Amino acid sequence: MISTRMAPESLVTNEGKVTFGHFDGIPQQINAQWFDYRTTMDKRASRIARYFAYKQFQFVSIITPRYVIGFAIADIRYLGSSFCYLYDIERDHLYEQNWLRPLALDKQMSSSPFSGVSHIAAAKLRIEIEQGQWRAQAHSKHLNLDVVLQSPQGSLPLSLCTPTGYNGWTYTQKHNALTVAGSLTVEGQAIDLDQALASYDFSAGYMRRETSWRWASLSSRNKNTSLGLNLAAGVNETGSCENALWVNGTRHLLSPVHFLFERDNITQPWRIYSEDGRVELTFQPINQRNEKINLLLLKSNFRQFIGYFDGFVTDGFGHKHPIVQVIGLTEDHYAKW
Repeated sequence: MISTRMAPESLVTNEGKVTFGHFDGIPQQINAQWFDYRTTMDKRASRIARYFAYKQFQFVSIITPRYVIGFAIADIRYLGSSFCYLYDIERDHLYEQNWLRPLALDKQMSSSPFSGVSHIAAAKLRIEIEQGQWRAQAHSKHLNLDVVLQSPQGSLPLSLCTPTGYNGWTYTQKHNALTVAGSLTVEGQAIDLDQALASYDFSAGYMRRETSWRWASLSSRNKNTSLGLNLAAGVNETGSCENALWVNGTRHLLSPVHFLFERDNITQPWRIYSEDGRVELTFQPINQRNEKINLLLLKSNFRQFIGYFDGFVTDGFGHKHPIVQVIGLTEDHYAKW
């Protein structure tokens, strides 16, 4: 059994300390400016070092019977980076649009995972969080989206903070299998959202200067059961991990998982599994969004895959949930930022 605690009002205390662990609920404030950030030689970091070491990103995914939509806003201080893609399942075609902004220009990021607004590129991508509920807006060449992500009554997000590297920490908040209300048009045609499901990701902190992660996410509905799954390896594995299953809104925390796949042969299936036997999945990629940036200060080798999951996940009550040809996402990412 993985223990949890009530979410603190502020993730960082006014003494500069960070609260670690799994939370039931969402911190109302992060207050990263209060953190007693030190160098690796135990000296207080300069104001410039504090500013550039803090990273933050937000991501929204929406899946309808025909389309997969993903968009992200990332603040890596030197650069604001964002993308929006639309994957047409029937045509097996991915459309995407990207925006880059230097430093803090044409970009705003919410400092709180509970209430705040983030946007970039003249608000072509916008995320509004109000009392923990997300409203997502995206306007690209191929789509117009304005939706609210709704969780079942009493459903808890994954919410945790862990130490990162020698002197940092990472806060991550995710929620899957959310219903969607609002409007979506693709190429001017209105899309029914009755069967749509969504997920979100809010991550922030003093992350490693050089980092990498693997990630998997799915949201599905089968008869009277909705399933959401978030699995990751590479960032939040210091005493905890960011792995969770949602069954009809009830959150079940999972143990660490391994990702096995071939970077040189991306058409081959992945295996994603836990050593305790509760997670056993294969993932077959069918398309991907990728981006490589190799600059003096920054490097990014980003690949997000769309494909189908098969296998099973066992919840905290011992009930095994089969997963058969469920579309979802995986990611393989290296970053130096």
